[in-house]
Amino acid sequence: MKKIVLVLTIVLFISVILSISLISDQFVDAGSRKKVHFTQTITSTQDPGLGHENHQLALILSPNQGTLYDGSMTFTSSEPVQIVVLHEINSQQAKGQPTWSVDGKTTYGLSLIDLNKKSGSFEFTGAALALHSPNSKEFTATVSVDGWIRGQPTEVIMQKIEFEQEEPSLLLSRTSVPATIPMHKGIYNGNQVLYIITDGSNEDFTKSLSEQQGWKVELSPVLETIPDNALQKLYIFKNGVKGDGIYGFQDEVFSYTPSQQSEYSALSSVIEVKWKKGQKEIVFSSADELIAANEAGRIEFNETGFVLNTPQIVWPDGKMTVRSEKEITNMMPYNGGQILEINEKELTVTFVAHRGWGPQGQTIYYIVTDATPTGPAETMGVVSSPKSANLIAHSGAVDLFQFKNGIKGTGPLGFQPGIAGAALGDENYSPMWRIYLVEWNDSKSAQILETKSDIDSFKLGNMISVSLARPTNSDHIVNCPFIDPFQ
Repeated sequence: MKKIVLVLTIVLFISVILSISLISDQFVDAGSRKKVHFTQTITSTQDPGLGHENHQLALILSPNQGTLYDGSMTFTSSEPVQIVVLHEINSQQAKGQPTWSVDGKTTYGLSLIDLNKKSGSFEFTGAALALHSPNSKEFTATVSVDGWIRGQPTEVIMQKIEFEQEEPSLLLSRTSVPATIPMHKGIYNGNQVLYIITDGSNEDFTKSLSEQQGWKVELSPVLETIPDNALQKLYIFKNGVKGDGIYGFQDEVFSYTPSQQSEYSALSSVIEVKWKKGQKEIVFSSADELIAANEAGRIEFNETGFVLNTPQIVWPDGKMTVRSEKEITNMMPYNGGQILEINEKELTVTFVAHRGWGPQGQTIYYIVTDATPTGPAETMGVVSSPKSANLIAHSGAVDLFQFKNGIKGTGPLGFQPGIAGAALGDENYSPMWRIYLVEWNDSKSAQILETKSDIDSFKLGNMISVSLARPTNSDHIVNCPFIDPFQ
């Protein structure tokens, strides 16, 4: 709901009282009665009256408390119109009669004269005067008024009507919900990294990880097709020193963190590390140590081809932004951070999960972990990952459609929720999303779209425009893993 101040300016070329020769008239008017005579062309706008949102109104003399107009009006209009005269009453006086109100508090009695003509003349007495059309088509009218103003206005009329306009909106239930995800410990250059695993390319591996962490890792086979220039390496230990790693040995080793912004990626190519027999087992603290040990023949690498989505939450010299505002609401903004709490003791992180639609209109929830370019990433309070831009034309990224106008709602741009080109369980599902912007060519014609086919149909009908999002003229990719926040 948006507060709008509708400034209806009626420039009246007031003819000063034609004759003040009669002393009796001067005493009768007592300074509160003025002659008004003007001709003006006006264009209608949306009727601000409650229940009239799809109608058009051209206000000629606007309401002002304590003011009464009387006289005659002649008009010609581009469309057949009705004449509206308002009468100042209080809500207790309504008692079933037709009324008009912009806010439900200040109420006017309504006289509606349905001439259904494009021209005519009419004598009036009331608190306001207007032309009205019961449809949404804009009209233009030229009106001539000859009459009197009694009460408050004594000079040029400049009226303001403040009203709450009910804009078309869509408020889904549970639009934003908390999602608590287990974290894993990793290592970078001898320091601790805390990260999550949301998606994997191999079915058996993702099932095993899901069972181990007690939280489902989603299957995304297309991740295996992602090129090396969009990945980093993650070393997982198959034997060696016992520990809390994925296979029960030392913690995983990362090749980069978000501090190495140009090299960091949340998408990790899995390399299994195995000690050779007869070697003294130690805890490795960096990728460089591992590479040296491999070249020396102490360990062996198995490049599995598996790809995991492993967004880092805490790294040696930084962490993801934690929201200062912890209250979850359906209309909470996307900016200010995506995380509610990082619990390093319990090894959990709580994200805000956002609701949207899958390609067939099914409900989806997603979190946001990183993005490129830097501007949108900073606005959302997530990690900047420039390497993701290498996916802009790759099948490893899937289309996500966000709305930049139309129906007000809980999408990231303030309009209806977005629609994804794939959902969990689809062969082409990926947590990496290529953002498209949907714009209604005429926002007044906006409707709720729920499926990818809706977008295709309305685009074909030239009702919407769809364009690739390019903030700061840069490729835009967002890591938005789809999750089940209620597991």
